[in-house]
Amino acid sequence: MMYEFPLSERIRNLLRLEELLMRMGLFAKRESAADHHVALTAIFDVLGMSGRSDLKTELLQELDRQRNMLVSLRDNPAVAADRLEQTIDVLQRTRHNLATIQGKPGQALLEHEWLMSVRARASVPGGACPFDLPSYHAWQQKPIEQRLVDMKLWCGHLRPLEAALQVMLGLLRETGQSQQVLAPKGTYQMQLTGRSYQLVRVLPADPQAIPEMSANQYLMWLRFTRQEGAAKPRPIDRDVGFTLELCNF
Repeated sequence: MMYEFPLSERIRNLLRLEELLMRMGLFAKRESAADHHVALTAIFDVLGMSGRSDLKTELLQELDRQRNMLVSLRDNPAVAADRLEQTIDVLQRTRHNLATIQGKPGQALLEHEWLMSVRARASVPGGACPFDLPSYHAWQQKPIEQRLVDMKLWCGHLRPLEAALQVMLGLLRETGQSQQVLAPKGTYQMQLTGRSYQLVRVLPADPQAIPEMSANQYLMWLRFTRQEGAAKPRPIDRDVGFTLELCNF
């Protein structure tokens, strides 16, 4: 099981958005009204996160930066030309699709009066009950085929954002060089001076070993724990082997 730990607020937000969009896609494809409610709450969370900052501009700038960096490698004989051109093409198409969105990602959803009324009530614990939102209850009773059409349409407004995140985070993850490391008595420290990393990926050899991490620009500290029953995770007091990847654009 791979664990990922962001080292910057920007990557932290992108990973959160990725998780929400994955949840949206998973539950939107299912058929029950309860699953579609989970998908809608994920959509509402994405809208809340993407509306708090100029996310679209930030993503466009990063896609441009990555494309320009890859274009500069075209004359490098050590680089596989076919894969390079394929990646550049993906970056260009992803950027174009994101740039053509009018306003913020999901702007059309923000202007959807009925969905926004559902969003307002869904943010209250138990607030989406039939007596609170009769129209939402009626929608949940519609034929499965009709609800699936609606979910596909609503999710479609966030697909350009999802594609941009997949490309960016995929490129970031590919920069990691795997190294086999041992954590004596369950703890591991590493100096981070000399390079600014953005993402740490940890794959314990023991699937029962759960990593916890704290880090700053100078030092990374890992502690492995084990969780059983109702007790809080407890430190592991033995050597733990793991695969470590440090990622940076």
